[in-house]
Amino acid sequence: MTIASEPTPFGKPMLKYWAFDPSYKNLNNGSFGAHPLPVRDVHRAFLDLADKRPDTYIRKLHADYLEQARIEVAEVINAPKDECVFVKNATTGVYTVLYNLKFQADETAILFDGVYGAVEKGAVSLQEHGTLKYRKVKFTYPIGEDELEKRFREVVRKAREEGLKVKAAVFDIIVSNPGLRFPFERFIRVCREEGILSVIDGAHGIGHIKLDMSILQPDFFVSNCHKWLYTPRSCAVLYVPKRNQHHLRSTVPTSWGFIAGDASPATGASVLKDPSSPQKTPFEELFEFVATTDDSPYVCVPAALKFRREVCGGEDAIIAYNEKLANEAGDAVAKILATEVLQEPDLKPGEVSNMRRCAMSTVRLPIAVADGTDPVPGAMATISVDEASRAFAFIQRTLMQEYDTFVPTFQHGPWLWTRLSAQTWLEKSDFEWLGGVLHELCGRIARKEY
Repeated sequence: MTIASEPTPFGKPMLKYWAFDPSYKNLNNGSFGAHPLPVRDVHRAFLDLADKRPDTYIRKLHADYLEQARIEVAEVINAPKDECVFVKNATTGVYTVLYNLKFQADETAILFDGVYGAVEKGAVSLQEHGTLKYRKVKFTYPIGEDELEKRFREVVRKAREEGLKVKAAVFDIIVSNPGLRFPFERFIRVCREEGILSVIDGAHGIGHIKLDMSILQPDFFVSNCHKWLYTPRSCAVLYVPKRNQHHLRSTVPTSWGFIAGDASPATGASVLKDPSSPQKTPFEELFEFVATTDDSPYVCVPAALKFRREVCGGEDAIIAYNEKLANEAGDAVAKILATEVLQEPDLKPGEVSNMRRCAMSTVRLPIAVADGTDPVPGAMATISVDEASRAFAFIQRTLMQEYDTFVPTFQHGPWLWTRLSAQTWLEKSDFEWLGGVLHELCGRIARKEY
Protein backbone atom coordinates (compact mmCIF):
# COMPACT_ATOMS: atom_id res chain seq x y z
CA MET A 1 0.00 0.00 0.00
CA THR A 2 1.31 3.45 -0.92
CA ILE A 3 1.96 5.81 1.99
CA ALA A 4 0.99 9.46 1.61
CA SER A 5 3.83 11.97 1.41
CA GLU A 6 2.31 14.08 4.21
CA PRO A 7 0.94 12.95 7.60
CA THR A 8 -2.70 11.88 7.43
CA PRO A 9 -5.22 13.65 9.70
CA PHE A 10 -6.35 11.55 12.64
CA GLY A 11 -9.90 10.24 12.79
CA LYS A 12 -11.86 8.92 9.82
CA PRO A 13 -9.12 9.68 7.22
CA MET A 14 -6.86 7.16 9.02
CA LEU A 15 -9.23 4.25 8.43
CA LYS A 16 -7.92 3.70 4.89
CA TYR A 17 -4.71 2.33 6.40
CA TRP A 18 -6.42 -0.41 8.43
CA ALA A 19 -8.00 -3.73 7.49
CA PHE A 20 -11.16 -3.35 9.58
CA ASP A 21 -14.43 -4.45 8.02
CA PRO A 22 -16.27 -1.26 6.95
CA SER A 23 -19.21 -2.18 9.17
CA TYR A 24 -17.04 -2.82 12.24
CA LYS A 25 -16.28 0.00 14.65
CA ASN A 26 -13.03 -0.92 16.44
CA LEU A 27 -13.35 0.76 19.86
CA ASN A 28 -11.22 -1.74 21.79
CA ASN A 29 -7.61 -1.33 20.71
CA GLY A 30 -6.54 -1.94 24.31
CA SER A 31 -7.17 -5.68 24.24
CA PHE A 32 -5.38 -6.94 21.14
CA GLY A 33 -4.12 -3.92 19.21
CA ALA A 34 -4.08 -3.60 15.42
CA HIS A 35 -1.46 -2.97 12.77
CA PRO A 36 -1.83 -0.89 9.60
CA LEU A 37 -1.81 -2.24 6.07
CA PRO A 38 1.72 -1.07 5.20
CA VAL A 39 3.04 -2.97 8.23
CA ARG A 40 0.95 -5.98 7.24
CA ASP A 41 2.61 -5.92 3.82
CA VAL A 42 6.08 -5.87 5.40
CA HIS A 43 5.09 -8.70 7.73
CA ARG A 44 3.93 -10.87 4.84
CA ALA A 45 7.13 -10.12 2.96
CA PHE A 46 9.15 -11.49 5.89
CA LEU A 47 7.00 -14.63 5.94
CA ASP A 48 7.58 -15.09 2.21
CA LEU A 49 11.30 -14.55 2.65
CA ALA A 50 11.43 -17.25 5.32
CA ASP A 51 9.56 -19.69 3.09
CA LYS A 52 11.86 -19.16 0.12
CA ARG A 53 15.04 -20.21 1.93
CA PRO A 54 14.14 -21.41 5.46
CA ASP A 55 17.69 -22.15 6.63
CA THR A 56 19.14 -18.96 5.20
CA TYR A 57 16.45 -16.87 6.82
CA ILE A 58 16.25 -18.60 10.22
CA ARG A 59 19.98 -19.19 10.68
CA LYS A 60 21.25 -15.84 9.40
CA LEU A 61 18.87 -13.21 8.06
CA HIS A 62 16.40 -13.18 10.95
CA ALA A 63 19.16 -12.36 13.45
CA ASP A 64 20.24 -9.40 11.30
CA TYR A 65 16.70 -8.03 11.06
CA LEU A 66 16.19 -8.66 14.76
CA GLU A 67 19.28 -6.60 15.56
CA GLN A 68 17.86 -3.60 13.70
CA ALA A 69 14.47 -4.00 15.40
CA ARG A 70 16.16 -4.01 18.81
CA ILE A 71 18.11 -0.87 17.94
CA GLU A 72 14.92 0.95 16.98
CA VAL A 73 12.73 -0.23 19.86
CA ALA A 74 15.51 0.73 22.30
CA GLU A 75 15.45 4.27 20.92
CA VAL A 76 11.71 4.57 21.63
CA ILE A 77 12.17 3.82 25.34
CA ASN A 78 15.62 5.47 25.53
CA ALA A 79 17.54 2.40 26.60
CA PRO A 80 20.76 0.73 25.40
CA LYS A 81 20.19 -1.86 22.69
CA ASP A 82 21.95 -4.56 24.71
CA GLU A 83 19.40 -4.12 27.50
CA CYS A 84 16.42 -4.78 25.20
CA VAL A 85 15.21 -8.11 23.80
CA PHE A 86 11.90 -9.40 22.47
CA VAL A 87 9.41 -11.82 24.02
CA LYS A 88 5.94 -12.86 22.89
CA ASN A 89 3.93 -10.63 25.21
CA ALA A 90 3.92 -8.89 28.58
CA THR A 91 2.54 -11.93 30.38
CA THR A 92 5.44 -14.02 29.09
CA GLY A 93 7.91 -11.32 30.09
CA VAL A 94 6.67 -10.99 33.66
CA TYR A 95 6.55 -14.76 34.11
CA THR A 96 10.07 -15.11 32.68
CA VAL A 97 11.40 -12.64 35.23
CA LEU A 98 9.59 -14.20 38.20
CA TYR A 99 10.66 -17.70 37.10
CA ASN A 100 14.29 -16.65 36.91
CA LEU A 101 14.30 -14.86 40.25
CA LYS A 102 14.08 -18.33 41.86
CA PHE A 103 12.29 -17.36 45.06
CA GLN A 104 13.55 -19.10 48.16
CA ALA A 105 11.33 -20.28 51.01
CA ASP A 106 11.92 -17.07 52.94
CA GLU A 107 11.25 -14.72 49.99
CA THR A 108 8.04 -13.22 48.66
CA ALA A 109 6.69 -11.02 45.88
CA ILE A 110 3.97 -8.39 46.13
CA LEU A 111 1.19 -7.88 43.60
CA PHE A 112 -1.57 -5.25 43.56
CA ASP A 113 -5.31 -5.66 43.19
CA GLY A 114 -6.03 -5.00 39.53
CA VAL A 115 -3.04 -7.09 38.41
CA TYR A 116 -3.67 -8.63 34.99
CA GLY A 117 -5.36 -11.99 35.56
CA ALA A 118 -2.89 -14.05 33.52
CA VAL A 119 0.03 -12.49 35.41
CA GLU A 120 -1.51 -13.50 38.74
CA LYS A 121 -2.18 -17.00 37.43
CA GLY A 122 1.52 -17.19 36.59
CA ALA A 123 2.33 -16.29 40.18
CA VAL A 124 -0.10 -18.96 41.39
CA SER A 125 1.58 -21.50 39.12
CA LEU A 126 5.01 -20.61 40.51
CA GLN A 127 3.56 -20.89 44.00
CA GLU A 128 2.25 -24.38 43.25
CA HIS A 129 5.47 -25.58 41.65
CA GLY A 130 8.01 -23.84 43.84
CA THR A 131 8.46 -21.76 46.93
CA LEU A 132 7.08 -18.40 45.82
CA LYS A 133 4.74 -16.91 48.41
CA TYR A 134 3.11 -13.79 47.01
CA ARG A 135 1.13 -11.14 48.85
CA LYS A 136 -1.41 -8.64 47.48
CA VAL A 137 -2.12 -5.00 48.16
CA LYS A 138 -5.90 -4.88 48.59
CA PHE A 139 -7.95 -1.88 47.44
CA THR A 140 -10.74 -0.74 45.15
CA TYR A 141 -10.56 2.19 42.75
CA PRO A 142 -10.85 5.12 43.09
CA ILE A 143 -7.98 5.49 45.56
CA GLY A 144 -5.47 8.26 46.16
CA GLU A 145 -1.77 7.68 45.56
CA ASP A 146 -0.83 8.42 49.17
CA GLU A 147 -3.27 5.82 50.44
CA LEU A 148 -2.07 3.29 47.87
CA GLU A 149 1.54 3.77 48.94
CA LYS A 150 0.51 3.45 52.58
CA ARG A 151 -1.17 0.11 51.89
CA PHE A 152 1.82 -1.15 49.91
CA ARG A 153 4.25 -0.30 52.69
CA GLU A 154 1.94 -1.97 55.20
CA VAL A 155 1.99 -5.22 53.19
CA VAL A 156 5.78 -4.99 53.03
CA ARG A 157 5.96 -4.43 56.79
CA LYS A 158 3.70 -7.38 57.60
CA ALA A 159 5.63 -9.70 55.27
CA ARG A 160 8.87 -8.77 56.96
CA GLU A 161 7.32 -9.34 60.38
CA GLU A 162 6.56 -12.87 59.19
CA GLY A 163 10.26 -13.33 58.54
CA LEU A 164 9.99 -12.96 54.75
CA LYS A 165 12.28 -11.00 52.49
CA VAL A 166 10.25 -8.97 49.98
CA LYS A 167 12.24 -9.70 46.85
CA ALA A 168 10.07 -8.16 44.13
CA ALA A 169 6.91 -6.16 43.46
CA VAL A 170 4.88 -6.46 40.26
CA PHE A 171 2.80 -3.50 39.12
CA ASP A 172 1.42 -1.94 35.96
CA ILE A 173 2.14 1.16 33.97
CA ILE A 174 -1.48 1.29 32.86
CA VAL A 175 -3.96 -1.07 34.49
CA SER A 176 -6.00 -3.16 32.07
CA ASN A 177 -9.31 -3.27 33.97
CA PRO A 178 -10.20 -0.68 35.10
CA GLY A 179 -8.29 1.10 32.34
CA LEU A 180 -6.26 3.82 34.02
CA ARG A 181 -2.72 5.02 34.60
CA PHE A 182 -1.00 3.52 37.63
CA PRO A 183 1.48 5.72 39.56
CA PHE A 184 4.35 3.54 38.40
CA GLU A 185 6.98 6.27 38.62
CA ARG A 186 6.25 6.66 42.32
CA PHE A 187 6.33 2.95 43.04
CA ILE A 188 9.60 2.43 41.22
CA ARG A 189 11.07 4.97 43.66
CA VAL A 190 9.33 3.33 46.64
CA CYS A 191 10.70 -0.09 45.66
CA ARG A 192 14.18 1.38 45.37
CA GLU A 193 13.86 2.87 48.87
CA GLU A 194 12.67 -0.47 50.26
CA GLY A 195 15.33 -2.56 48.50
CA ILE A 196 12.70 -4.37 46.42
CA LEU A 197 13.08 -5.30 42.73
CA SER A 198 10.48 -3.53 40.57
CA VAL A 199 8.92 -5.77 37.90
CA ILE A 200 6.90 -3.54 35.60
CA ASP A 201 4.02 -4.91 33.55
CA GLY A 202 3.90 -2.27 30.84
CA ALA A 203 1.53 -4.17 28.56
CA HIS A 204 -0.07 -0.82 27.67
CA GLY A 205 3.16 1.17 27.75
CA ILE A 206 5.20 1.58 24.58
CA GLY A 207 3.39 3.63 21.95
CA HIS A 208 0.81 4.61 24.56
CA ILE A 209 2.68 7.06 26.80
CA LYS A 210 6.17 8.54 26.80
CA LEU A 211 8.72 6.25 28.45
CA ASP A 212 12.36 6.88 29.29
CA MET A 213 14.22 4.02 30.93
CA SER A 214 17.22 6.24 31.66
CA ILE A 215 15.02 8.31 33.98
CA LEU A 216 12.67 5.64 35.32
CA GLN A 217 15.37 3.01 35.94
CA PRO A 218 13.06 0.08 36.76
CA ASP A 219 14.65 -3.26 37.56
CA PHE A 220 12.63 -5.14 34.92
CA PHE A 221 10.17 -3.78 32.35
CA VAL A 222 8.13 -5.46 29.61
CA SER A 223 5.72 -3.85 27.15
CA ASN A 224 3.59 -5.12 24.29
CA CYS A 225 4.41 -3.58 20.93
CA HIS A 226 1.31 -5.08 19.30
CA LYS A 227 -1.17 -3.14 21.47
CA TRP A 228 -0.22 0.50 20.85
CA LEU A 229 2.94 0.53 18.68
CA TYR A 230 1.24 -0.98 15.59
CA THR A 231 3.24 -4.20 15.19
CA PRO A 232 1.61 -7.53 14.32
CA ARG A 233 0.76 -9.85 17.22
CA SER A 234 2.60 -11.01 19.26
CA CYS A 235 5.55 -8.80 20.09
CA ALA A 236 6.84 -7.30 23.33
CA VAL A 237 10.06 -5.61 24.38
CA LEU A 238 11.72 -6.83 27.58
CA TYR A 239 14.10 -4.32 29.13
CA VAL A 240 16.59 -5.53 31.72
CA PRO A 241 19.40 -3.18 32.80
CA LYS A 242 22.87 -4.71 32.94
CA ARG A 243 22.86 -4.65 36.72
CA ASN A 244 20.06 -7.24 36.72
CA GLN A 245 20.85 -9.38 33.69
CA HIS A 246 22.62 -11.96 35.83
CA HIS A 247 19.20 -12.94 37.20
CA LEU A 248 17.98 -14.14 33.79
CA ARG A 249 19.50 -17.46 32.70
CA SER A 250 16.55 -19.06 30.94
CA THR A 251 13.81 -18.10 28.56
CA VAL A 252 10.32 -19.63 28.79
CA PRO A 253 10.51 -22.25 27.41
CA THR A 254 14.17 -22.95 28.04
CA SER A 255 15.94 -22.93 24.68
CA TRP A 256 19.37 -22.76 23.05
CA GLY A 257 20.52 -19.61 24.80
CA PHE A 258 20.17 -21.14 28.28
CA ILE A 259 22.96 -20.03 30.62
CA ALA A 260 23.83 -23.04 32.76
CA GLY A 261 24.94 -22.61 36.36
CA ASP A 262 28.43 -23.56 37.53
CA ALA A 263 27.20 -26.86 38.97
CA SER A 264 25.13 -27.80 35.92
CA PRO A 265 26.25 -30.27 33.24
CA ALA A 266 27.87 -28.72 30.18
CA THR A 267 25.44 -27.94 27.36
CA GLY A 268 26.16 -27.61 23.68
CA ALA A 269 26.32 -24.34 21.82
CA SER A 270 23.28 -23.15 19.90
CA VAL A 271 22.80 -24.83 16.54
CA LEU A 272 22.27 -21.32 15.14
CA LYS A 273 25.38 -19.71 16.61
CA ASP A 274 27.55 -18.28 13.85
CA PRO A 275 31.11 -17.44 14.98
CA SER A 276 31.38 -14.91 12.16
CA SER A 277 28.40 -12.89 13.45
CA PRO A 278 28.94 -9.80 15.62
CA GLN A 279 29.50 -10.73 19.25
CA LYS A 280 26.51 -10.36 21.55
CA THR A 281 26.17 -10.57 25.30
CA PRO A 282 24.81 -13.77 26.89
CA PHE A 283 21.60 -11.83 27.69
CA GLU A 284 21.12 -10.91 24.04
CA GLU A 285 21.85 -14.44 22.85
CA LEU A 286 19.50 -15.88 25.45
CA PHE A 287 16.46 -14.36 23.70
CA GLU A 288 17.65 -14.45 20.08
CA PHE A 289 16.23 -17.88 19.26
CA VAL A 290 13.57 -19.39 21.54
CA ALA A 291 12.55 -22.58 19.76
CA THR A 292 11.21 -22.54 16.20
CA THR A 293 8.38 -20.05 16.57
CA ASP A 294 7.12 -17.34 14.27
CA ASP A 295 9.06 -14.31 15.49
CA SER A 296 8.34 -12.26 12.37
CA PRO A 297 6.31 -9.66 14.35
CA TYR A 298 9.53 -8.69 16.14
CA VAL A 299 11.27 -7.63 12.96
CA CYS A 300 8.27 -5.48 11.94
CA VAL A 301 9.07 -2.87 14.59
CA PRO A 302 11.02 -0.68 12.11
CA ALA A 303 8.07 -0.73 9.69
CA ALA A 304 5.65 0.20 12.47
CA LEU A 305 7.83 3.09 13.59
CA LYS A 306 8.19 4.26 9.97
CA PHE A 307 4.39 4.33 9.62
CA ARG A 308 4.06 6.26 12.87
CA ARG A 309 6.57 8.85 11.68
CA GLU A 310 5.46 9.28 8.07
CA VAL A 311 1.70 8.77 8.27
CA CYS A 312 0.90 9.79 11.83
CA GLY A 313 3.44 12.56 12.35
CA GLY A 314 5.46 10.86 15.08
CA GLU A 315 5.18 9.54 18.62
CA ASP A 316 4.31 12.83 20.30
CA ALA A 317 1.43 13.51 17.91
CA ILE A 318 -0.05 10.03 18.37
CA ILE A 319 0.23 10.07 22.16
CA ALA A 320 -1.25 13.57 22.47
CA TYR A 321 -4.21 12.79 20.20
CA ASN A 322 -5.05 9.51 21.89
CA GLU A 323 -4.89 10.92 25.43
CA LYS A 324 -7.04 13.92 24.48
CA LEU A 325 -9.57 11.71 22.70
CA ALA A 326 -9.73 9.23 25.60
CA ASN A 327 -10.59 12.04 28.00
CA GLU A 328 -13.16 13.57 25.66
CA ALA A 329 -14.66 10.13 25.04
CA GLY A 330 -14.92 9.33 28.74
CA ASP A 331 -16.60 12.63 29.51
CA ALA A 332 -19.01 12.25 26.58
CA VAL A 333 -20.10 8.72 27.49
CA ALA A 334 -20.41 9.60 31.19
CA LYS A 335 -22.62 12.56 30.29
CA ILE A 336 -24.93 10.40 28.18
CA LEU A 337 -25.16 7.80 30.96
CA ALA A 338 -25.40 10.45 33.72
CA THR A 339 -22.52 8.77 35.54
CA GLU A 340 -18.81 9.51 35.93
CA VAL A 341 -15.30 8.72 34.70
CA LEU A 342 -13.08 6.82 37.12
CA GLN A 343 -10.41 9.08 38.60
CA GLU A 344 -8.82 9.98 41.93
CA PRO A 345 -11.25 10.85 44.72
CA ASP A 346 -11.56 14.48 45.83
CA LEU A 347 -9.64 16.12 42.98
CA LYS A 348 -9.35 19.86 43.56
CA PRO A 349 -10.86 22.25 40.97
CA GLY A 350 -8.55 22.50 37.99
CA GLU A 351 -6.40 19.58 39.18
CA VAL A 352 -5.53 17.07 36.46
CA SER A 353 -6.26 13.39 37.09
CA ASN A 354 -3.11 11.31 36.85
CA MET A 355 -5.24 8.19 36.35
CA ARG A 356 -6.60 9.69 33.14
CA ARG A 357 -3.23 10.60 31.61
CA CYS A 358 -3.42 7.80 29.07
CA ALA A 359 -5.36 6.60 26.02
CA MET A 360 -8.03 4.70 27.97
CA SER A 361 -10.94 5.87 30.11
CA THR A 362 -13.15 3.86 32.42
CA VAL A 363 -16.77 4.98 32.70
CA ARG A 364 -19.31 3.85 35.29
CA LEU A 365 -22.47 2.30 33.90
CA PRO A 366 -25.72 3.17 35.70
CA ILE A 367 -26.00 -0.44 36.92
CA ALA A 368 -25.35 -0.95 40.62
CA VAL A 369 -24.42 -4.30 42.15
CA ALA A 370 -25.75 -5.00 45.62
CA ASP A 371 -26.93 -7.97 47.65
CA GLY A 372 -29.89 -6.11 49.12
CA THR A 373 -33.23 -5.48 47.45
CA ASP A 374 -33.27 -1.70 47.88
CA PRO A 375 -32.39 0.26 44.73
CA VAL A 376 -29.15 2.25 44.82
CA PRO A 377 -29.64 6.01 44.34
CA GLY A 378 -28.57 7.17 40.89
CA ALA A 379 -28.73 3.69 39.37
CA MET A 380 -30.88 2.81 36.38
CA ALA A 381 -30.99 -0.69 37.83
CA THR A 382 -29.72 -2.49 40.92
CA ILE A 383 -28.79 -6.12 40.36
CA SER A 384 -27.41 -8.88 42.54
CA VAL A 385 -23.83 -10.10 42.54
CA ASP A 386 -24.99 -13.29 40.80
CA GLU A 387 -26.72 -11.25 38.09
CA ALA A 388 -23.74 -8.99 37.45
CA SER A 389 -21.66 -11.44 35.42
CA ARG A 390 -24.71 -12.29 33.31
CA ALA A 391 -25.41 -8.59 32.76
CA PHE A 392 -21.98 -7.55 31.54
CA ALA A 393 -21.72 -10.71 29.42
CA PHE A 394 -25.05 -9.68 27.83
CA ILE A 395 -23.68 -6.22 27.05
CA GLN A 396 -20.49 -7.55 25.46
CA ARG A 397 -22.31 -10.23 23.48
CA THR A 398 -24.96 -7.80 22.22
CA LEU A 399 -22.37 -5.20 21.22
CA MET A 400 -20.76 -7.77 18.96
CA GLN A 401 -23.90 -9.41 17.60
CA GLU A 402 -26.21 -6.41 17.14
CA TYR A 403 -23.90 -3.39 16.87
CA ASP A 404 -20.72 -4.87 15.32
CA THR A 405 -18.41 -3.37 17.93
CA PHE A 406 -16.96 -4.21 21.34
CA VAL A 407 -15.86 -2.59 24.58
CA PRO A 408 -15.02 -4.49 27.78
CA THR A 409 -17.57 -4.26 30.57
CA PHE A 410 -16.96 -5.57 34.06
CA GLN A 411 -17.80 -5.23 37.73
CA HIS A 412 -15.48 -3.21 39.93
CA GLY A 413 -16.67 -2.46 43.44
CA PRO A 414 -20.45 -1.94 43.64
CA TRP A 415 -20.95 -0.93 39.97
CA LEU A 416 -20.58 -2.12 36.39
CA TRP A 417 -18.04 -0.20 34.30
CA THR A 418 -16.86 -0.01 30.71
CA ARG A 419 -13.39 0.71 29.32
CA LEU A 420 -12.87 2.96 26.30
CA SER A 421 -9.74 2.88 24.11
CA ALA A 422 -8.84 5.88 21.97
CA GLN A 423 -6.91 5.42 18.73
CA THR A 424 -5.89 7.46 15.73
CA TRP A 425 -8.73 6.15 13.53
CA LEU A 426 -11.41 7.18 16.03
CA GLU A 427 -13.21 10.46 16.77
CA LYS A 428 -15.35 11.78 19.62
CA SER A 429 -18.50 11.05 17.58
CA ASP A 430 -17.69 7.32 17.65
CA PHE A 431 -17.90 7.34 21.43
CA GLU A 432 -21.00 9.52 21.50
CA TRP A 433 -22.63 6.81 19.37
CA LEU A 434 -21.37 4.19 21.84
CA GLY A 435 -22.82 6.16 24.75
CA GLY A 436 -26.27 5.96 23.18
CA VAL A 437 -25.88 2.22 22.58
CA LEU A 438 -24.78 1.59 26.17
CA HIS A 439 -27.69 3.65 27.49
CA GLU A 440 -30.10 1.49 25.51
CA LEU A 441 -28.48 -1.75 26.71
CA CYS A 442 -28.54 -0.61 30.34
CA GLY A 443 -32.24 0.10 29.87
CA ARG A 444 -32.73 -3.47 28.68
CA ILE A 445 -30.99 -4.71 31.82
CA ALA A 446 -33.24 -2.50 33.95
CA ARG A 447 -36.25 -4.09 32.23
CA LYS A 448 -34.78 -7.57 32.77
CA GLU A 449 -34.50 -8.11 29.02
CA TYR A 450 -31.23 -10.01 29.13
